[in-house]
Amino acid sequence: MEIKKAVIPVAGWGTRSLPATKNVPKEMLPIFRKPIVQYIVEEGIDAGLTDVVFVTNQNKTIIEDHFDRNFLLEQLLERAGKTRLLEEVRRVADLVNVIAVRQKEQLGLGHAVLTARETCKNEAFAVMLGDDLMFGINAGIGELLNAARETGKAVVGVIEVPQEKVSKYGVINGEEIGNDRYRVTQLVEKPSPEEAPSNLAIIGRYVLLPEIFDILEGQKAGVGGEIQLTDALQGLADQDKLLAVKLGGQRFDAGDWVEYLTANIYFALHDEELRDDLVKRLQELLSCSS
Repeated sequence: MEIKKAVIPVAGWGTRSLPATKNVPKEMLPIFRKPIVQYIVEEGIDAGLTDVVFVTNQNKTIIEDHFDRNFLLEQLLERAGKTRLLEEVRRVADLVNVIAVRQKEQLGLGHAVLTARETCKNEAFAVMLGDDLMFGINAGIGELLNAARETGKAVVGVIEVPQEKVSKYGVINGEEIGNDRYRVTQLVEKPSPEEAPSNLAIIGRYVLLPEIFDILEGQKAGVGGEIQLTDALQGLADQDKLLAVKLGGQRFDAGDWVEYLTANIYFALHDEELRDDLVKRLQELLSCSS
């Protein structure tokens, strides 16, 4: 199974991150030295994907522009002799082939995926959500791509969450088949803790088969009055065409302020030039707040 495209929905309003996202797309908020969306794109590239389909709206062309050339900035950096920065901005422009499609109404994640139908046509494809940042061993879209290529099935990424938090996620039920993989039999969108079939929560990484589009086409609105991708995935599970892979590593929810700020600290602590000074300042702040 050849998989080359990643669909990245970016048309939402980012209300969880207001007021920072009033005029700046959530996906362009910086984490350390890069915008959120660049981490997502680089994760896909590292896993062997070559094309990115941004499902966007008329107010978010800045995201596409980030992955394009900026000749005025390049000339300025070249004249200033800032070679390293010049190489970096050119590298970003050469990262990936970008395709943009408009989601004219925000009717849910399922609808966003359906909007990409003509660009994906009859191919399997990845879906990567910008709220979830994944780093480390056994983390990210690469694990799902491996499972999809080996089995020919659709795959969702899951993590274990505390039982009291299952109502924030889609949750799976299924049979463990080894290597942190599960044969999915049931998916429930945002169940109560009492009704959740497990504590394995779906996060923003998927590999989907093209037949998902036909399912989404006839999908009725679900939780929140939106077309839920979780509901459509049940159609694949009913055909024994859906697996789940439990992911490891570090995950940050960029739409949550605590997680967003923690991600900034996480990356800064991995920068040798900044680490010692940052640790010192954090220790000072913690001692002042205690």
